[in-house]
Amino acid sequence: MTGTTLTSTSARDLMLAAMEANATDLLSYFRRRVTNPEDAADLLGETALTAWRRIEKLPADPEKARMWLFVTARHTAANFGRRTVHRFELSDSLRTLLRTQANRDPSESTGTALDVRRAVQRLAPRQREIVMLIHWDGFTVAETAEILQTSPSTVRARYGRASEQLRTELGAD
Repeated sequence: MTGTTLTSTSARDLMLAAMEANATDLLSYFRRRVTNPEDAADLLGETALTAWRRIEKLPADPEKARMWLFVTARHTAANFGRRTVHRFELSDSLRTLLRTQANRDPSESTGTALDVRRAVQRLAPRQREIVMLIHWDGFTVAETAEILQTSPSTVRARYGRASEQLRTELGAD
């Protein structure tokens, strides 16, 4: 700001005016930097949200406010680029991991494994999550209770009902 303290109403009015005057240019700025037009719109929204959170720093002069919004937009675009790179790296790592696991565990594609997966999917959502956490992710009942933010006795009871339903459905002892 330029040495004057703005009231919340005048700061709000300045922000609305600055966003209204610059939204089209900001959207064009983002469109030139991303491949997906929806990402450009999301980045504009994220920039506006960041600007509103930092409204006390908005310069009163319209040209300085414009430059301040574009600095915010530049940071938003840079953060988006870093997130995108990390997301692609994570996706590549997960694809590699899944291919490795699929090669190691041929039973995943057997009829029995598919039957079990289908039966688990038919469980109530809370029971399904418990079964998946315990059997597929390797957590204990106590750890599962902590993840689900519930008591271990509740997890044990739901797990027991889920196990019984799976035994009945799969015809297993």
